[in-house]
Amino acid sequence: MTDRQLTILAALNLMVAVGAGAFGAHGLKRMITPELLAVWQTGVLYHLIHGLGLFAIALLGARYGSPLLSAAGVVMFVGIVLFSGSLYVLSLTGTHWLGAVTPFGGAAFLASWAMVALAAYRAQG
Repeated sequence: MTDRQLTILAALNLMVAVGAGAFGAHGLKRMITPELLAVWQTGVLYHLIHGLGLFAIALLGARYGSPLLSAAGVVMFVGIVLFSGSLYVLSLTGTHWLGAVTPFGGAAFLASWAMVALAAYRAQG
C-alpha cells in the first residue's frame, strides 16, 4: 500500500470513527444499555487512535520508504476492522460471541506497532 493510499485510508477511518462517536453519543444512548454503550465507546476510542496511527505510518513511510511500514498499515487496518468492528456489531446486536474476535484485532494492533518499531530500527539515518 502506498503512502498516498494509507493517507486516504487514514482519513476515511477517522471520518467513520468521528461519525461512530457522534452516533454513539447522540443516537445510541437511548437505544442500548449503558454497558453496551461503553463497549461502543471503546471501539470508537481504538478506531480513532489507530486511524491516527495510519496517518503516522503514512508519514513514516514517506520518510523511510520501508515496505515493512506499508505492511504495518495493512495490519493496523485489519486490526481496526476486527477490534472496533466487532465491538460495534456486538453493541448493536448484543451478539456476545463476537467478543472472541476482538482479541485478534488487538493482536493486529500490537503486531502493527511492532512492525513500525522494527522499520524505524532498520532505517538508515
